[in-house]
Amino acid sequence: MKRAGTLRLLSDLSVFSGAARLRELLTGDSAVRVRGSPDGRHLLLLRPPGAPAPQLLVAGRGPGVELELAWPASQLSPLDAFFLPWPARPALVLAWESGLVEVWGAGVGPGWRLLQSTELCSCEGARVVAVAALRGRLVWCEEHQAGAEGPLGRPAAAFSHCVCVRTLEPGGEAGTSLGRTHVLLQHCPAFGLLASGRHLFLVPTATTWPGVAHVLLIWSPGKGKVMVAAPQCGLSYSKSLNPGRGDTWDFRTLLRGLPGLLSPREPLVVHTWAPTPQGLLLLDFGGTVRLVQSHGGTRAVGTLQEAPVGPRGSAALGTFHGTLACVLGSTLELLDMGSGQLLERKVLSTDRVHLLEPPAPGMEDEEELETRGSLRLLSALGLFCVGWEAPQGVELPSAKDMVFEEACGYYQRRSLRGAQLTPEELRHSSTFRAPQALASILQGHLPPSTLLTMLRTELRDYRGLEQLKAQLVAGDDEEAGWTELAEHEVARLLRTELIGDQLAQLNTVFQALPTAAWGATLRALQLQPDGNGKLRSQAPPDVWKKVLGGITTGKEPPNGILPPFELLCQCLCRLEPRWLPPFVELAQQQGGPGWGAGGPGLPLYRRALAVLGEEGTRPEALELELLLSSGRPKAVLQAVGQLVQKEQWERALDAGLAIGPSSPLLRSEIFKLLLAEFAQHRQLDAHLPLLCRLCPPELAPAELLLLLRTYLPDDVGPPAPFSEPGAEPPLTVGLLKALLEQTGAQGWPLGPVLSPYEDILWDPSTPPPTPPRDL
Repeated sequence: MKRAGTLRLLSDLSVFSGAARLRELLTGDSAVRVRGSPDGRHLLLLRPPGAPAPQLLVAGRGPGVELELAWPASQLSPLDAFFLPWPARPALVLAWESGLVEVWGAGVGPGWRLLQSTELCSCEGARVVAVAALRGRLVWCEEHQAGAEGPLGRPAAAFSHCVCVRTLEPGGEAGTSLGRTHVLLQHCPAFGLLASGRHLFLVPTATTWPGVAHVLLIWSPGKGKVMVAAPQCGLSYSKSLNPGRGDTWDFRTLLRGLPGLLSPREPLVVHTWAPTPQGLLLLDFGGTVRLVQSHGGTRAVGTLQEAPVGPRGSAALGTFHGTLACVLGSTLELLDMGSGQLLERKVLSTDRVHLLEPPAPGMEDEEELETRGSLRLLSALGLFCVGWEAPQGVELPSAKDMVFEEACGYYQRRSLRGAQLTPEELRHSSTFRAPQALASILQGHLPPSTLLTMLRTELRDYRGLEQLKAQLVAGDDEEAGWTELAEHEVARLLRTELIGDQLAQLNTVFQALPTAAWGATLRALQLQPDGNGKLRSQAPPDVWKKVLGGITTGKEPPNGILPPFELLCQCLCRLEPRWLPPFVELAQQQGGPGWGAGGPGLPLYRRALAVLGEEGTRPEALELELLLSSGRPKAVLQAVGQLVQKEQWERALDAGLAIGPSSPLLRSEIFKLLLAEFAQHRQLDAHLPLLCRLCPPELAPAELLLLLRTYLPDDVGPPAPFSEPGAEPPLTVGLLKALLEQTGAQGWPLGPVLSPYEDILWDPSTPPPTPPRDL
């Protein structure tokens, strides 16, 4: 099945300092030179001479200050700028044609600072034409003044250049350490310098004398050798060139000693050079791409569908995972490096596109691990990753079966459970990720960097478990060792589907080491008290879904195995009973449809109550807190009823007042329940202000009187002016007045007048009407 090339957005550039200026330069200037730092966190943009300020911009990802530099028109801008592969801190080099070099670094403080400034050229009138950095070395090609013409009609300026090198390392008070200058080549033509990994390519330029424009050199400082190659002739020769031993070559002498290189040849006509980890790519004006390797050999890679038409160097070439990527204007072509076959051709939305090399191995961030080895594409729209999308529906080859069968025996030896593992279980279970990742590698659709990212956590856990087992076998601090082992196991189980054996294993760990198991759960759910007696959680919904699920309506867990939520409630009830109601309340807020909260099945507070035991045997205080914190109307009414039975009036009133305005019916029911008690006895008189606050605002005075009439005890005899000694005092108008004022605070009652004398309750300043006299 054919693979599909993808452009995945890594950043929209908003995470870089100076993002607005960065987009402006990328949009406005097609000739801007773009470089990426070895750690992938910085971008360098250098505009050509004569461009408006700023000519240099260095933007960094994350908080920080960008570096903007500008030079007046009377002073030329830098010839080149590039980052140095220093692992301790980012650093960059600015090189001028005059030979001036500045080293800038970003230290502990904010922003960039100048670390060192020096002159490369020791001869008066010399100028630098090319510069590059190669593994702690600064290499440049400089031109010296020469006469008008040399022997055989050859211009003297054709061999008036030399290539020099100086070591450049971090250190010293100034922040850098520069070594002595050493001449590698003298009397040579103008060379372009391109660094690629451990090798430096010296390539001919447009000003190179045609008689030697077919020759390029490859210097390998690690081997102390230089390869002289003529790609069109298929010739390559190796010579010693080690600055440490004082090696220096005269270019003319070097060529005269190599047969066939001085025979008349056509110059190398190259549109774009591009260094890659595999060697040096060259694109000619016909669209053919060739690869010059470090040993001097040359091979054809492929031919593009579209030949380059822009100026020299306007194309962008790069390689990733055995694929050649080429950007020509607004077109991206992907070719197979082995066969040269065109894999895909994409039309981009802009022609201002730059290819960036991937971060250096070992210097990328953890978030870059998944894209390790992939090319990055930069435009004003953002930073993209060029990669391949794995095809769907690919059947597993037989090699995968071998992986799962071998993994069964390995995990069986590691496991403490008695059940036999099967290859089918490893295929579909999320417990063991390593066999699945390795099987994907064998299929060829998962790069090693992605495998390392997927297995990083498991490898770290495995190493910790091996050390822990050795500690337990040795008998060192067994209690702490078993605690740590239980924490590891619970954390692992919470990452799996908690069904079957995994759920049984979780129950076993909670029964054996409840404290350690709860500690691991606490970290997995990220539970923290908020200071008001409640809990908060920052755990993702997937974790809560596993904790709250695992119960089926009408089915009890087999063999006494509790689902995860009931297991946690039981553990909390044993360890910290006071945190059980806040935990259930938090779980009620976190639950989604079908998770056991807010969906079909028992509500969470009833599942927690079931853990406490049968009704009548549960701890009363804990049961009350669970009912009140559940937020369910039926549960809250049940709790208030229990408080009324225990004559805990103030707590019952507080429970009603805690109901928000979103539940007016529940608040009204609690008020009616307490109003009935107020009408029958005088124990609520001391809490009358709270009862008045609980009174529903929409309740009319007439309705209040009707309710009181319903709840008043029946009269057993004729009314007496005073109550009998020891009897319960009756409800008086004085006590009732506060409630009636609460309902009729706006004036007259809203309902009908029940009797001619009822209005005296609403306007005490108006005397009652005079009764009629008998004549």
